[in-house]
Amino acid sequence: MRAEFETDGGFAATGALGLIVLATDETLEPEMRRMIPEDAPLYHSRIPSAPTVTKQTLAAMAGEMTASAALLPAPVLRAVGYGCTSGATVIGPERVASLVGAALPGVPVTEPLSAVIAALRALGARRIGFLTPYRPEVSAAMRAALEAAGIEIAAFASFEEEREATVARIAEASTLEAALRLAAAPGVEAVFASCTNLRTLGIVEAMEAESGRPFLSSNLALGWRMLSLAGFQPAAGAPGRLMQGLRAG
Repeated sequence: MRAEFETDGGFAATGALGLIVLATDETLEPEMRRMIPEDAPLYHSRIPSAPTVTKQTLAAMAGEMTASAALLPAPVLRAVGYGCTSGATVIGPERVASLVGAALPGVPVTEPLSAVIAALRALGARRIGFLTPYRPEVSAAMRAALEAAGIEIAAFASFEEEREATVARIAEASTLEAALRLAAAPGVEAVFASCTNLRTLGIVEAMEAESGRPFLSSNLALGWRMLSLAGFQPAAGAPGRLMQGLRAG
């Protein structure tokens, strides 16, 4: 016997967010889920990525971008994010949007590099302390991209680690200590900690309270930008001045 049924809007009745996550990333998904409201579905696709971060391994992701985006449920998406700051820097935000858009036409696309530039503008911060876990060649490319957008790097520090598995295990206390030192440098108006695999969400409130400066991470900026594009409010527990501004807006 064939049973009769009716349909409704499903989990994504009011739309959903899509996220392209590096195969080697262990941090972005749990941190993003803390920022997204419970009633907003978050659908993930993984993109092949190397266990070490170099300009060559980052550039190679361009060849996998469209296929990875095509695994997301296009009809319900209100925004999609590509979760790699250094990858977006090497490949280029415009090309990322084009490659993702080839599979998801009409869906707004963002990535951490464009997201953090937009976030700094929203906060009115132009001179930053910049923290990365990357090798010098990758950090230099990202620094150049930020400076080209009119952002001044007033202070800089790096953990100089190329292995993704190690980056995912850098203690938040270490990141907080480094960020506070950057915040204390002359002229710093905000601190940005780059890399979606670097754990930061648990230190946002402490960093801002102790330093008196806004604190951004790749994941925080990406979540904020995706929510903004989709017209969703942040989850109640999403931390930091940036998210407060989105709630107020």
